[in-house]
Amino acid sequence: MTKADIVNKISDKTGIEKLAVQTTVEEFMKTVRKSLEEGKNVYLRGFGSFVVKKRAQKTGRNISKNTTIIIPEHFIPSFKPSKTFVEKVKKSVK
Repeated sequence: MTKADIVNKISDKTGIEKLAVQTTVEEFMKTVRKSLEEGKNVYLRGFGSFVVKKRAQKTGRNISKNTTIIIPEHFIPSFKPSKTFVEKVKKSVK
């Protein structure tokens, strides 16, 4: 499902114009992105959490040059679905 599909579905179900729905969806994504960039997690009860995870420094290999490289610690965005969300997906997807 794409962002356009989401906008169409919400517009059909609510009767709100597609342009207004698209603006709302894009603002939601901007708000979540900005919050994660600031290191703040976003919690949506019954849906899940958008969290910032810390990855520790580790040693990697550049296989083309056969050298060892150090990958510094860094932060990545992550999504953790709620337990109810996980259960509903487990029961419905076949």
